This record gives sequence, C-alpha cells and structure tokens, in this order.
Amino acid sequence: MTDNEPICHYRYDLDALARHVSAVVAALPPRCRMFYAMKANSAPPLLRTLAPIVAGFEVASGGELAKASAAGARQTLFGGPAKTPAEISQSLRQGVSRLHAESVLELHRISDAAQRSGRTARVLLRVNLSGGFPPATLAMAGRPTQFGIEEAALGEAVRTALELPGIRFAGFHLHSLSNNLSAAAHLELLELYRRKICGWEAEFGLRCEAVDVGGGIGVNYADGGEAFDWTAFTAGLTRLVRTFPRHWKDIDFECGRFLVAGCGSYFTEVLDVKHNHGVNYVLVRGGTHHFRLPASWQHSHPFVVHPVDRWPTRLPRPELAGQAVTVVGELCTPKDVLARDVVVDRVRPGDVLEFRLAGAYGWEISHHDFLSHPHPEQLFHSRESPAPARESPAPARESPAPAREFRAPDASPRRRE
Repeated sequence: MTDNEPICHYRYDLDALARHVSAVVAALPPRCRMFYAMKANSAPPLLRTLAPIVAGFEVASGGELAKASAAGARQTLFGGPAKTPAEISQSLRQGVSRLHAESVLELHRISDAAQRSGRTARVLLRVNLSGGFPPATLAMAGRPTQFGIEEAALGEAVRTALELPGIRFAGFHLHSLSNNLSAAAHLELLELYRRKICGWEAEFGLRCEAVDVGGGIGVNYADGGEAFDWTAFTAGLTRLVRTFPRHWKDIDFECGRFLVAGCGSYFTEVLDVKHNHGVNYVLVRGGTHHFRLPASWQHSHPFVVHPVDRWPTRLPRPELAGQAVTVVGELCTPKDVLARDVVVDRVRPGDVLEFRLAGAYGWEISHHDFLSHPHPEQLFHSRESPAPARESPAPARESPAPAREFRAPDASPRRRE
C-alpha cells in the first residue's frame, strides 16, 4: 500500500464486447436489425468497437448524435421525448436515417426543419400503447409516461404525418418495457406489436416500411439469476417474423443494456469496515456518484472481493469474515448504497471490490460532482492493442495523484487513448 489515491476505476473488455454483440447480431433472422441505444454507455472506445458490428446507433440528443458521427456509425436513429428544434435541424443536416416522433407538435417541428433545410425527414410514430404487457422492471407505456403518442390519439398523429410537407411516414416505433428477462414474454410482446400495427395499417390505409420494436431486453443483476435466453428468443423470433407482412422491410431492435452491461466492471478500494446499530458496513472509495445504477434501480449489485495483502503494519486492519455486509460509498447521505446484506468470506480495508455487469447505466447516469470527489478512471483493454488505454469521462479538471495499479486475476492487457 502507498500514499497514492485508492483504487477506483471502470474497466471495459472491448474484445468480450465485440464477441458478445457479434453473436447477438448473427443470431437475428432476415429483416431484423440491431441498433445500439447509446444512452446505455456512450464512451468513445465502446462506440468505435460497436460501430462496425451493429446496423447503427439510436441516439436521444444532439450530443449523442455528434458522438455517433465521430464513432463512424453506419446509420443513426433519433428518438427522445423532448427534442429541441435545434436538435431536429442538426439531425437533418447530419443525415439521420430516421426520426421517431413523439407528439403532433414534434411532427410540425420536424416538418418546419425539413422544409428549411430542403430535406425530407423519414419518420416513425412512437406509440404509447394502452397496455397488456408482460411484467418487467420498468414500464415505458401502458400507463402515464412522457413517452410516445397515446394510442387513443393515434389517428390525429397519423393524419398529421401524412399531410405535412417534408415528412415521409415510414412506420411505427413501439418501446414499452425495460429490462424484461423472459424470452417467451418478449415474443408475446412482439406478437402484440404485430397485431396492433396490422390493425393500424388496415384502419388508416397504411403500409409500413419499417417497424421499430425498441429495446427492453434485460440483464439479471441477481447473483445466480437466470439470464435472458437470446438463443431461444431468436429461434422464436425467426418463426414469428414469417408472420409479419412482407412490406415490413426492416424490423429494428434498439438495445443498450443487453449489449454492453457485461463488458464493464467498477473496481473500488475498501477504505474501512465497521459495525453500526447491528449492521456491518464496508465503506469504499467511490459510490453512487460514480455508479448510480444500484440506487436508481433499488437493487443490491453483484460484486466479488479481490484480496490485497499489502497493508502498513503501523495501522490497524479490521476485517469481517463470513458475515453479511452492506457496501456504501463516501457520500454524506445514507442513500449512497451499492449492495445490502451480502455474505462475504472476508473483507478488509485495502481489499478491492469488483462490481460486475457495470457496463451499462453506470457512469452515464451518475451525479458525478456531488461533493466534488475525484472521478474514477476509465480503462479500456483489448488484446488487439497492447498499449494501455485511459480516457477521461468528463471535461478536464484538477486530478489527484494516479491511483495504484490493480489487476484483477482475469484481466487482459489494457490500452490507453
């Protein structure tokens, strides 16, 4: 142990990411395409790894659109419930493949921007269905949310999309659930989408070129929990797609979490262990300002303890063994909790915890500057590029001394950028 900063960083395995996403894409049946939902993680090295594998990126802001362009995205889909006029104009200038409209007013904004730019905007209507969905962690439709056009008001939106100049109606976008773990339930959801869209085509005299079925395929964060069965899902999808009308040329998925969660881990050093009012606490360098996902989703995030034997002999070293612990961060709030009531073999100050499945919605959704603690390093490793890589996740700021190097037992070579 030295006087350098405690260990605290994200580490991403770009090779594992490429293998996983390549297998996901290869299993899709004809007409089905996979887009990456950038909101899950927009780190440039991840985007550059994904760009040649997926059909393109789904973005939800002008900033994400700029990152997608810089990463070499082959196609870009622009969604989001509150696009500004400037973002709509930017998307048309940059040649997005489609915009997903979420209201009648937004259709008018798209039309205005298209006419001013002399372009035609290819548009899908995002619909907030009335319900009938399988259970999932988070519902995006079937209840009051800010997303999409209420199904009962779809007629006005369709008429508007067909009448406004500068707009080419291309189909519908349906994204109703998030973090669904059941392949069978997700197939039922797509069958519901098929029935709904076929009904709208008949009702409004339409023919859709494209149908976007959103994302929502989940990751199980419970230790030992069953993962979404992509093999079973794509086998059922192959049969289901045969029942889709042939004029639906593109059936698009836009997954984020399912593609990138497994490629990243959050490593953080234990600063202290103590007992307080009947609870064993493990206090770490970091917390929800770096990794907000556990607090956001109210779950206990899976982790492993990497023992570190170095320790200054002049300091006491408390430890907990074979007991349940609650892992908390360095923030001045009792809500800064990463895991609760997890039994560990042994944990001591100086050991390093690795929170796995941290590649999605970790750093991106965190309140980085609360209490002005240093940001974690972002490390990217790949066997194809032996030089280590570090990227700053935020604008330049005063940094502490470099953290001590720590290498997990299964870590492969890193590269710096």
